[in-house]
Amino acid sequence: MLDLTDDLAFQAARLLVGLGADVIRVTDRPAVPLGTADHLHWHAGKRVCRSADLETVLVRLLPDADIVLESGPVTTLRTLGLRDADPDAWSRVSHVVVTPFGLTGPRSTWLADDLVATAAGGMAWLGGDPGQAPQPPPRQQATQLAGTHAAIAALLGLVARRRTGRGQLADLSVQEAVAATLETGAISWIHAGTVPGRTSGVYGHVAHRVFAASDGYLAGGYSGSNRMWDDLLAWMDEQRAAEDLTEPRWQDPVLRWERRPHVDDVVGRFVARHTAEDFSQEARRRSLPWAEIVSPARLLENPQLRDREFLVDIETSVGRVADVGFPFASRALPRPVRLDEPQHVGADVRWLDGPEASPHGPPRIRRRLVSNRPGDDKAGGAPGQALDGVRVLDLTWVLAGPYMTKILGEHGADIIKVESAHRQDPTRFAPSMRLRPGASHDESGYFINFNRDKRSLALNLRKPRAQEILRRLAAEVDVVVENFSPGVLARWGLAYPELSKINPDVILVSMAGVGQTGPWRPAVTFADTLAAMSGLTYETGGEGRAPQGLTFGLGDMVAANAAALAALELLYAGHGGHVDLSQLEAMAAQLGPALVESRLGGTRRHAVLPDVLRTRGDDRWIAIGSAAPELLTTALKIEREADEHTDFARMISTAVAERDADELAAQLQQLGVPAYPVRDGRDLVEADEQLAARGFYVDLEHPLVGKVAHEGVVAHLSETPGAIRRPAPLLGQHTDELLVELLGLGPDELRTLHDEGALE
Repeated sequence: MLDLTDDLAFQAARLLVGLGADVIRVTDRPAVPLGTADHLHWHAGKRVCRSADLETVLVRLLPDADIVLESGPVTTLRTLGLRDADPDAWSRVSHVVVTPFGLTGPRSTWLADDLVATAAGGMAWLGGDPGQAPQPPPRQQATQLAGTHAAIAALLGLVARRRTGRGQLADLSVQEAVAATLETGAISWIHAGTVPGRTSGVYGHVAHRVFAASDGYLAGGYSGSNRMWDDLLAWMDEQRAAEDLTEPRWQDPVLRWERRPHVDDVVGRFVARHTAEDFSQEARRRSLPWAEIVSPARLLENPQLRDREFLVDIETSVGRVADVGFPFASRALPRPVRLDEPQHVGADVRWLDGPEASPHGPPRIRRRLVSNRPGDDKAGGAPGQALDGVRVLDLTWVLAGPYMTKILGEHGADIIKVESAHRQDPTRFAPSMRLRPGASHDESGYFINFNRDKRSLALNLRKPRAQEILRRLAAEVDVVVENFSPGVLARWGLAYPELSKINPDVILVSMAGVGQTGPWRPAVTFADTLAAMSGLTYETGGEGRAPQGLTFGLGDMVAANAAALAALELLYAGHGGHVDLSQLEAMAAQLGPALVESRLGGTRRHAVLPDVLRTRGDDRWIAIGSAAPELLTTALKIEREADEHTDFARMISTAVAERDADELAAQLQQLGVPAYPVRDGRDLVEADEQLAARGFYVDLEHPLVGKVAHEGVVAHLSETPGAIRRPAPLLGQHTDELLVELLGLGPDELRTLHDEGALE
């Protein structure tokens, strides 16, 4: 792989290093000091060639390159012109370009750093306190998301090449990568006409938040099953801290939700009696979803991460430095536990040859051919998509798993979603997650957005006959995805050793909270508790502020992206395997160089201005990236006073408060200053001309809801474009169709299964 990225897509190249790629970074940037945290984290495991003569390096390396990855503002890109000048030379390359706003549209030439991208994509809006400035998430989440989607696009290009023999160009917009990762940030407007507000860290769909312990903070709450509430209440009652919550009326989850501030107060007083570590350990013992909020440095002592060898040692001239590792564990995808610091090479660098080309495992046999199968037309698979012919058995629920299979479905895979009225997916059945007032389980806005391009097969897996049907289905697919607690598949005879006997080439992707192994294996986790364990929630505090956490399911979607990447790598490699994806590890891998900084010291920017500034209008804001002070004063038509005691930030903030956010952003962009209004969900859907021009939101006709917008595809592939083709299914809508198509069942057998209650 040729790496020509800037910080918009550093994450893409890093992930491909984790998959064993031979990565040569070609840059004309000035050399950075060796051993800095940023340099080690983003570029360990690569060879780095500093050359201003990109064309000469490409002439030698391009013929044997699988992937070329470039990122940056549109006006600085170099590979597009070279591709246009000699298209034949690029004919087999998966060529991925990441820009702030994409290669097309009226704002394609606009600039953005991570801060501005979080504003443009709607993520900055979701953090912070009501009435106060929005707080973007920490640690470059926008550009890390874009980088992960770029790695996914690169592998989609390679998988498609196995069928077509041709490479292609992928166009990725950082804004779109962010806008696709808001959970309900935009779809609340689409389905309910509401805009989620800033809530000081209180989740809007589950009763979870940050609670203060006697010596720190915890993430957790009391949503989930009735068992979780009963066990938390029993624990509180043991310590005479339950107050009035033992009254029978509080057994009603609707009342608990409606009176949430009171319940939070009582639970908060109970939590405050304990140290964060003690409470977290006892909650884990009781299978309750709570976690201590730890700093990134404390990942080094986490027994779960150490047992699973998640952390990676970087070998440097001054010794080993620990860093976060890679978010997939599999014998078929052996992730590195050691990497060399970036190795500087000359312009005569060549690709590694033979076994050394895959330093983290033996060369993989590329023999899985993606071919069309009977039934693809019924599955809606348009010809020419990257994953045409790939069949996926989707056993997941809520967000992480469905988001992963959504990505595969967008690119042509036939997604068979197994579900049941007896195991109710909260995104179908929980009123707080349906978004649409008065909606039935088939009209849930949450479910509709994340489960398009799937077929629904109802199986009551409490019935032995349904388990038998599931095993037969598993023999007919390429990929099985599940996010059950560890051990559930084994009870159905579908643990990987058994599954691989009936389907030797199958790829099994398991997405448990903390993984299939390790001392914390049974832990019950929610998105907020995983973020707390990972160190990311800790990063939302600082400067006298308690950590708030993230009030949307970022961790679920980060894990989904990592799972999709791992599945695509195995599809391209041509063999099966079991991907043991830990959502905790996926979230920890999003910390950027935080862990390395804890050893070497930080390199984070010193901001002259607050991240977000108030503009004219009700709750209107703008994000302004790094800029020379004179450009800001020019745009705002103010004179900077010579007095050294003048508060420059306050002067700028006062002037910005009188301006319209959209007009000011356009003016700053003309001066070369990254800037964008802070978009909320309504803005994204109705008022963002760049998203509209690129067709990001896609209307589909749902059989009950009617025409409804969906968040769109992030990876725009030139030869095998992704597409949203069909609305989310009704519960069990395709049961008989699939059982006839895949298993050849006749009318009598179907009738018997229905009568036995196996298909409900």
